Amino acid sequence: MSLEDLPIHLWSDSTVTLSWIRGHPAQWKTYVANRVSEIQTTLPGASWHHITGTQNPADLASRGAPVGALCAPSLWMDGPECLSSSCEPWPRHEIAEVPETDLERRAVSVHTTGRIEEDELLLRFSTLTKLLRVTARCLEFVDRIRIKRKRITRPRSSRQEITELTPIQIDSALKRWISYVQGLHFARDIGALRRKADLPRNSLLLRFNPYIDHENLLRIGGRLQNSNLSLDERSPYVLPHNSFLSLLLARDAHSRSLHGGTQMTLSRLRRRFWILRGHQLVKSVIHRCLRCWRFQSTLATQFMGDLPVVRVRQCRPFMHTGLDYAGPIHLKCSRGRGLKTFKGYIAIFICLPTRAVYLDVASGYSAADFLLVYRRFVSRRGICATLYSDCGTNFVGASRELKRLFNQAQPRQRNIAHLLANEGTEWKFNPPGAPHFGGIWEAAVKSTKHHLKRVIGEAVLTFEEFSTLLAQIEVCLNSRPLQPLTDDPSDLTPLTPAHFFLGTSLSTLPEPSTLDVPISRLSRMQLLRNMYEQFWSRWSTEYLQSLQLRPKWQRKDVQIEVGRLCVIRSELMPPCKWLLARIIEVFPGKDGLIRVVRLKTANSVLMRPVAKISVLPLEENYSRKIGEGGRNVRVYCSNVKAVTAECKH
Repeated sequence: MSLEDLPIHLWSDSTVTLSWIRGHPAQWKTYVANRVSEIQTTLPGASWHHITGTQNPADLASRGAPVGALCAPSLWMDGPECLSSSCEPWPRHEIAEVPETDLERRAVSVHTTGRIEEDELLLRFSTLTKLLRVTARCLEFVDRIRIKRKRITRPRSSRQEITELTPIQIDSALKRWISYVQGLHFARDIGALRRKADLPRNSLLLRFNPYIDHENLLRIGGRLQNSNLSLDERSPYVLPHNSFLSLLLARDAHSRSLHGGTQMTLSRLRRRFWILRGHQLVKSVIHRCLRCWRFQSTLATQFMGDLPVVRVRQCRPFMHTGLDYAGPIHLKCSRGRGLKTFKGYIAIFICLPTRAVYLDVASGYSAADFLLVYRRFVSRRGICATLYSDCGTNFVGASRELKRLFNQAQPRQRNIAHLLANEGTEWKFNPPGAPHFGGIWEAAVKSTKHHLKRVIGEAVLTFEEFSTLLAQIEVCLNSRPLQPLTDDPSDLTPLTPAHFFLGTSLSTLPEPSTLDVPISRLSRMQLLRNMYEQFWSRWSTEYLQSLQLRPKWQRKDVQIEVGRLCVIRSELMPPCKWLLARIIEVFPGKDGLIRVVRLKTANSVLMRPVAKISVLPLEENYSRKIGEGGRNVRVYCSNVKAVTAECKH
């Protein structure tokens, strides 16, 4: 048995010290806390006991004793009598609370907050106009009840009918709510002013020199009493910033200032009301304004995902292909002047692992025209196992046609069905409105247009001339180096997409004949195979490493969830006409991140990438704490009402 396993019993005749040791160090002052912490850390499993001063051998040294008393059998040599027996009869003294321990107790301050609940009627309305009109009608109804109780009978023709509300009634309703809010939040200040006493030192109104007017409403005294301003501008009504009435007033001022900025809204608000910390409240209102948010909203972004398998693994060129259309372009029916032109399109096929490009001309945008282009492509580059493209109508139609031909090979269409009978083509479409999902073929479109704009200009070519030009552009694109070139002359020949299906760059000069070189056929095939493997080895070590970093979309967006309201951004419409929608379904990727969502608008259900939406910062029936010194009120805001009002406008 090691010493760590032995029980440790410690004795002390100081009840104060034992109380300190048995307590937590945090509740004592610094000097005592440090020593208690050291004792508890050094002896975590020790048992502490209390012993009286007369039985404590350590007291003999402190009180003094003759040498003979220390040498003879005594308390100093043998210890107290209880130690001679087993542990059971040892005295157990309960350490009660000792008043002396409070001298070293750390003072703890607790900040208590008061919760101010405003009337539920005030929280039911989202606009100031509705609140005041409903309140005015209620006050009008109360007045009629009072008249009825006085038993005043009037002729049927002279009875009061329901009329439109007057500005006096609206203003009276507003003053009723001002009086209610001021009495709720500034009760101490109003009481002091009515007693003609000084305001409390911690009062928020101390620097404003407030006073109570003839309507028993609290106004700011200020320093502009000698100016030519009106009474409301010289001495505006004072309101707390954490009141729902202040929030409605700020919304109304922002709307009446034609959705102006912070300073304009605050200036209009202070013509009659002085809201404490009003600048902060106005900024919050503008931030949550739906109309203003449309013009300054930011797109939702998601963390850039890993490259798919078809981009980072070796395969036959064009086995996994991306497809896109560019155009339209104007083509002539034949050479000569005054001939009619028609619209054509450029079909761009790009090998996903090697970025090799195949260009062809389509004479139309229909699915039938694309099938002709696709047949020329597979005849020259082979059938691709997977084809990726956007949700173009011609591509979707071609996919349906290919599937129909593959499943039902009719005799007159057996040629195309036979083309896909052995391997078939799996067609995968990107979400609608998500061109960044196919960035690799969008980059190929950009490179193709770069050469076309500089070579053609405004000329109109025939179908044959344009096909020849596209073949030359294809050579240039397939001869581009996959990696940036350096100035080192000892570097190897840059790796290009053409190396993977031709063995060399398309722009290099032809090599001399090697027919006279004595080399066996087997060694020649091995040499070609070795060269081919070297190209893929360089592709793995040079090109793939350049795709390691994430140049953008480096943060994860956690706001995208079912039920959130959003705006569908469109480059074809101004922000005020962007559709409002709700997220009804999310589609997480392999990494669990959401990049595609299904949206429900007022008239349809759409699927869009998260890069095309802006999530509203509001939530339905949200509770928000706004206050100072712990004061808070419940604030209810319904997005459904805001969305409905927005759609009506």
